[in-house]
Parts: sequence; C-alpha cells; structure tokens
Amino acid sequence: MSFPDNSADYHDEFDGDGEELPEAGDIEALVWNLLLLINPNDPETALRQFDAYREAVGSAQPDGPDAVWQLKDVIDWTSGFHIDGQDRAALIDCLTQLVARWNLEIDWGGDVSDDDFLDQADVPSLMAVAYDRLREHGYTLWNWNSDDGCCAGWIALSRDDEGMQQLTALLGIELRPGSDAF
Repeated sequence: MSFPDNSADYHDEFDGDGEELPEAGDIEALVWNLLLLINPNDPETALRQFDAYREAVGSAQPDGPDAVWQLKDVIDWTSGFHIDGQDRAALIDCLTQLVARWNLEIDWGGDVSDDDFLDQADVPSLMAVAYDRLREHGYTLWNWNSDDGCCAGWIALSRDDEGMQQLTALLGIELRPGSDAF
C-alpha cells in the first residue's frame, strides 16, 4: 500500500490553539493524522480508512466536527467505537476486540459474562477501568462527545496524548480521556 498522493501535505506535528477551524484541505490532513494516531504502527489500516473516508465525503469536505461523524462509520469496531451509552456488554465486546489487535486483554474486575457483574457496572465505570488497564500498557482510551446519548471513542498510544488533544481541538472535537466519560 502507498500513502496518499499528497502525503507531503500531511504532517505529524500539530501547532495550533484550536480556536480557528482549518480549511477543507487541512481537514483532510488532520483526519489522516488522526487515523495514524488511532492505528499505531498500522499505516495500512489507516490508509484503508482514509480512502474510505475520502470516498464517503466525496467532494463535500465536511468541517472538523462533521468529519468525526464521517469517520465514525469508517473506524467502527476496527479503530474506534460508537455504541449506545447504556450498553455495557457492547462496550466490553468492542473494547475487547479493539485491544486484541495489540494482543492485550482488559481485566474488567469481574466476570463479564455474569449478569450480576454487568448489572452493577455502568458505562462510565467500565470506561474508567479500561482506561486504567490500557495505561498500564502504554495506551490511552479516549472518548468524544457524540451528543447523541452514545459512547464513542478510540485508543491511541499514551505518548501521543498531547498530540491527540491538539489535533482534536483543531478539528473541533470535544475529547476526554476514558477515565472521564461523557
């Protein structure tokens, strides 16, 4: 696989205060960088998702906050998640699948197949557990404000935390660590 034709336009550094939304061409560059961050050491997946994103938006060129909605479908259950905000089982299933690509398992602190365990947990507490367990392995669980009653987010390397925050600010995405779920 090869990188986008105009890969020289895509940078790995983010310099901005997030107050002004970038122009349409810049949005594409920011999306590419986001995909690289949420697909650590997997540029092939990032490229496939970038191509799917470009196909989905066509010539529409959404602004930053709308770009994440286009990305949601492209990355779902591969590099990100968007689930019902009350569906504990779906959160566990999705995060289990996401971390499997790095040969990791999350210790949820109980038997996830036990209905009593699931009844006592809620999505924010499970997000906090996953956040803590992933930090032990050098990853950060992020969640973005979907404003639709759903729980949405992705995982990136912890060393990229500052870059992730700067990048999502430039895109106008309200993002928090998984320990502080929306």
